[in-house]
Amino acid sequence: MRGNGDRLRPGSARRTARRFVVWAERRWRSGAPKAAGGGAIALLAVALLAGCGLGAGPAPSGVQLLVTRDFGGQTVRSWSAPQVHGQETVMSLLMRNANVSTRFGGGFVQSIGGLSGGHKAGQPIDWFYYVNGVQAPKGAADTNVNPGDRIWWDRHDWSQAESVPAVVGSFPQPFQSGVDGKRWPVRIECAALSSAPCRSVTARLQALGVLAARAAVAPAQEPETLRVMVGPWSALSIAPEAAPIARGPGASGVYVRFSANGQSLTLLDERGDAVRTLTNGGGLVAATRYAEEAPVWVVTGTDDAGVEAAARTFDADDLRDHFALAVAPGGATLPVPAAG
Repeated sequence: MRGNGDRLRPGSARRTARRFVVWAERRWRSGAPKAAGGGAIALLAVALLAGCGLGAGPAPSGVQLLVTRDFGGQTVRSWSAPQVHGQETVMSLLMRNANVSTRFGGGFVQSIGGLSGGHKAGQPIDWFYYVNGVQAPKGAADTNVNPGDRIWWDRHDWSQAESVPAVVGSFPQPFQSGVDGKRWPVRIECAALSSAPCRSVTARLQALGVLAARAAVAPAQEPETLRVMVGPWSALSIAPEAAPIARGPGASGVYVRFSANGQSLTLLDERGDAVRTLTNGGGLVAATRYAEEAPVWVVTGTDDAGVEAAARTFDADDLRDHFALAVAPGGATLPVPAAG
């Protein structure tokens, strides 16, 4: 990939590859690549973008890569130390480490490890990706990988929620590294600042080296602050950023519904059907996001006992690879969406 005998300037390889991808996609859409070898052109474009299309720069360290299906219900493959070469994008990192097929000129992942998107029992299923627990607003080929990032690809049914904007299963991210190389300020908002759950959540983050201010629950005034709200749902629902959780996955990406008084919590499956309702002692740890604002996490429950149960699961071992996590009376953890 050299032109006129000159060395490529930093980043020019990636720009050249991306132009070639755009050109190949236009030919594919127009029907031009129907001649013999036309499919190879699209594959070459993808290879250029994933392989040599990496701009200059040091390889990011401490990166993790996870591929799951069914909202984290099954692990397809996990890499604690994936192969990284130079400045990676999320797409190039995936293609370097897994068997991937793409569509639309390499901009859309069709299959990973032979597992394809499509339809299941008439419901749409596709691959989605998250960086440090946040669904990225850009395509994988346009999202750079930063040091410490946890990249998570999941294949799931999106009939009930076109977007799941934030998940809890990459904890302690995004608290430690933020997203897109930018760390967010963290604020813990508690219904009762002196309560045991508030102190417990604060201590967990402090142990991770995360500096967090504490305040009472209130509507947001700082959209670039990562918030953790702790308290019974009846107290947290006053915050407009958290309130959509009560309305189910279509509004928030969280597969639960709270009753109007917050004293019952219904867990939904991937089709949006009710599976189980928790009342006294039911807890929930979940995250959502509004527009481009920082995510809002909730450590909540149907009552004080439920909040205490949820706070006990606010750690990497319990939250790992879950989109959200409910806690039943007695302490049993229940992944959300619930198993049908």
